[in-house]
Amino acid sequence: MRQTMSNTLTASTLLLALGIPPLSLAAEPLNSQSTSVTETQHSHAEEHDDEHGHDDDHHHDDDENIETIVVQATRSGRIANEQPVRVELINREEIEEKAAMRPGNIAMLVAETGGVRVQTTSPALGSANIRLQGLYGRYTQLLADGLPLYGNQAASIGLLQIPPTDLGRVEIIKGSASSLYGGSALGGVINLVSRRPGDEFKGETLLNLTSRDGQDLTTYIESPLTDAMQGSVTVGAHHQAATDIDKDGWLDLAGFERYTARPRLYWQGDNGQTLYSTVGLMSEKRNGGTATGSTVADGSSYIQAQDSERFDGGLVFNLPLSDSLTLNSRASAMLQQHQHRYGRVFEDDQHESYLLETSLAGYSDNTDWVVGAAYQADKFVSDTFSQFDYSYQVPGLFSQLDYVFTPTVTASVSARLEDHSALGTKFSPRVSLLYRPGDITVRASYGRGYFAPSPFVEEIEAAGLSRLEALTDLAEETAQTASIDVTYRFDSIESSVTLFGSDIKNVTELEAFSIDGATVPNRVRLVNAPGESKIRGSELLLRYYWQDLKLTASYLYLDATELSDDSISRREIALTPEHSAGFVAMWEQHGNFRLGFEAYYTGRQRLNDNPYADYSSPYWHLGLMGEITVGRFSWFINLENLLNVRQTDEHPMLLPVQAASGQWTTDIWSRNDGFIANAGVRIKFGN
Repeated sequence: MRQTMSNTLTASTLLLALGIPPLSLAAEPLNSQSTSVTETQHSHAEEHDDEHGHDDDHHHDDDENIETIVVQATRSGRIANEQPVRVELINREEIEEKAAMRPGNIAMLVAETGGVRVQTTSPALGSANIRLQGLYGRYTQLLADGLPLYGNQAASIGLLQIPPTDLGRVEIIKGSASSLYGGSALGGVINLVSRRPGDEFKGETLLNLTSRDGQDLTTYIESPLTDAMQGSVTVGAHHQAATDIDKDGWLDLAGFERYTARPRLYWQGDNGQTLYSTVGLMSEKRNGGTATGSTVADGSSYIQAQDSERFDGGLVFNLPLSDSLTLNSRASAMLQQHQHRYGRVFEDDQHESYLLETSLAGYSDNTDWVVGAAYQADKFVSDTFSQFDYSYQVPGLFSQLDYVFTPTVTASVSARLEDHSALGTKFSPRVSLLYRPGDITVRASYGRGYFAPSPFVEEIEAAGLSRLEALTDLAEETAQTASIDVTYRFDSIESSVTLFGSDIKNVTELEAFSIDGATVPNRVRLVNAPGESKIRGSELLLRYYWQDLKLTASYLYLDATELSDDSISRREIALTPEHSAGFVAMWEQHGNFRLGFEAYYTGRQRLNDNPYADYSSPYWHLGLMGEITVGRFSWFINLENLLNVRQTDEHPMLLPVQAASGQWTTDIWSRNDGFIANAGVRIKFGN
């Protein structure tokens, strides 16, 4: 609900620690009290952007105490207001609010950003992925401090396994970012930036209980370890009871038990060299499907379950070579094991991903640049269906150049050349332009990229591999994306308009067919869809600030179409609402209380292979939250889905016959959890 100022940080030190070269900051480190915000953020007490501008000496003016947020995800080391690439930020205050609503995962945290839709992919397990401006969720690259710690293609369930407790902010780039991060970022990037430990011991513990028998306990601790090293650790335990809310025999809330731990170390040498390292551990048992004693239409029970174990690690080393040159090296590895159950079918598999990267960055009077080499590897091994095993190795070269033409015009050009082991040579460019003639800011971007084929489209993640034919003759999915964004501020009002478009070729989709003389389809295969998927749309945003009150209104229009089965006409892409809107009112006195109300509208959606309806009904989601702080204790209560919206009020969730993919339910186009209340306490300790 809030996108105001985040915690004060020493921008150049943080950037060095995470291996993002502070190019435009290298000549003059920022004061730890200076601050800045993006066009997606604003506080009416702050001054105009003139105080954050790039001057001719490539220094930042820090005469005013304005918070400087240096964006990691773009690699350029520029502060947010100076980015030619549009980056939307969710800061620490917003994260704290969403942690009070959903402490166990980041789904709600990102879902309420304009142009972002969290789409549930498995009605049994509740897994979800992130769609940016209508693009398919598999195109979104999820990073942690710039590292792919959740895999090059993060599984949909992964979004529900990341607690927000240790996040300092979230950075979102919409549109192709393959020039920066390779094929996995075809639709954009979400970078989860960790909290940076300070010079004193402190931390917080959050306890949360829900009306649906859910519990969350998370703890974050940070501390200096030596004069040159700080550390932090985050641990969490989360439980949800399996719940059949509408008593139809199908579990509307999957049950799970999850435990997570993530320590981090930050070291800075006497000569400016820095090292950041992290390790992550996660273990979860999740179960859904039919309730005890219930059956699906063929008279059998259908239990769906997934046990997950994930281990990941990453490090970033930064070495200044001179006043204007910086060498960066980074590496990460992720190992994940799954044990799936789909009714009577059991599947065991392992996912692995690796990254090795080194780059050289520098600057001159009007130029910031980065050149580097990277090696990425992505591997999948199925113990049950080995025909779907794959192993991709992707060495590549990348570069980025930011050039300041005038005080009001900055351009950014980035490109990546990769040699994909299965697809051959791939070239991914992106061009962005920033124009700031005063209170108006204009950004324009164009990019191209690709996505390597894999079995894991949304339907297969929900139903498993047992009915899928071996992959043959699949081409990579490619897309070109473009956008133009205009932001205007006047006094206590901020407004922005974004126009965007995408053309996607070779979209991978399921095709049903019959074998063994069956009269109805009982198998599926993956094929490249004919023609192009075309997405056109616009985002509107309006914010108004009055004393301690902030009002935010947003609207998203999507014209997303694909070629119909007749290969002549076009139809709407399924589960993509043409109209959606939101309104948030937040009244807050920092350190004392906050009270918020939110209303989100989701318009009609075309439904795919749904025997009960061709189109969904529009619906509203209303929420109300309050928090009061007394000393170190913050007590909160949150009421979600006040109208008790449930998809099963419109039509049954269970199918009359099993789908060709093996799935027993329709897709989720609304909510299936009904009204939920949660309450708890956040306890801060230390200095």
